[in-house]
Amino acid sequence: MESASVAVGHAEEHQPHPPEANQSSRIDRQTLGILLFIVSEVMLFGAFFASYFFLRVVANNGPWPPHPFELPVGVAGMNTAILISSSFTMHWSLVSIQKNNRRAMKMGLATTFLLGLTFLFIQINEYVHIGFSARDDAFGSIFYGLTGLHGAHVTVGLILLGIANVRAWRGHYGPEAKDHLGVEIPGIYWHFVDVMWIIVFTTVYVL
Repeated sequence: MESASVAVGHAEEHQPHPPEANQSSRIDRQTLGILLFIVSEVMLFGAFFASYFFLRVVANNGPWPPHPFELPVGVAGMNTAILISSSFTMHWSLVSIQKNNRRAMKMGLATTFLLGLTFLFIQINEYVHIGFSARDDAFGSIFYGLTGLHGAHVTVGLILLGIANVRAWRGHYGPEAKDHLGVEIPGIYWHFVDVMWIIVFTTVYVL
């Protein structure tokens, strides 16, 4: 009996162990995580766009937006320019820290945050003065659904940018790739927010 237990013990010692997890040299875990998250968010926006086009193409027989809804295209266009500008300042911030220019990085992050905050303020002000609510017909519901969903993503982006700004002023970032992920990852998310707004603006306000 004793020899049998010894044999079992030796067998367990010689059993092959699973290999240790390796990190790919092509992409780090944080970047992969934000990219996968963005993929899931694209699907979420896709569901809202599907509802929008169903209401516009299938369920609607008259003009779009239906009477008496009117959208402030000029204000939204100005807001779009503000948000697009924030993508350039975000890119400037990342390029600056890659060149070890900390002052320019801080200016880029702060400017991006202020532009994003301005965009969100204008959107809230638009809601206050637009003249209809989410309870007014299907158009009101889908309008607030799409623009409000994007506004929620802008809010998340501003939180990430706020954290990045605080860390930048504390000297947390450096020119090495692994040392400025805290700038690069919020930047990826912010560019996604900008691209989604261009699609929302074009679909809802222009077409």
